[in-house]
Amino acid sequence: MTTPRPCSIADTLSVVGEKYSLLVLREVFFGVRRFNDMARNIGAPRDVLTARLNHLVEAGVLEKAPYSTRPLRYEYRPTEAGRELRGVLLTLLRWGDRYLADRPPLVFEHSCGADFEAKVVCRACGGDVPSDSMTPRFEVEGWGAAGQVSG
Repeated sequence: MTTPRPCSIADTLSVVGEKYSLLVLREVFFGVRRFNDMARNIGAPRDVLTARLNHLVEAGVLEKAPYSTRPLRYEYRPTEAGRELRGVLLTLLRWGDRYLADRPPLVFEHSCGADFEAKVVCRACGGDVPSDSMTPRFEVEGWGAAGQVSG
């Protein structure tokens, strides 16, 4: 059996890689926090939505908070880890608008009044980061661009 490449992308996908998980996060970022509202907006089967919400809570992406005690009902709020996924969703939105939509179904407006666009920038210089300007540096011993290094 081969050993899969150590990868934070794979680890992240194990938490949020299912379609409905990302759509749950979309709704939470829009301020939709209650199960019935999410079910209506997402269109997921209720049992699947329940499983996704439980998984996101167990993974520390969302937290449950009671909003009613009779009957006991919960809403879902992003944790710090969950809030950090907002940029991922905005980048996916940008890609979908560019390559899949005739017209973007949603546009975010920045507080300055201009339309917002997610971008990947260099942590040090703040410049745009085209793909051809990046070089991977493998931090796990025994791994390189082609895969596991023998010997």
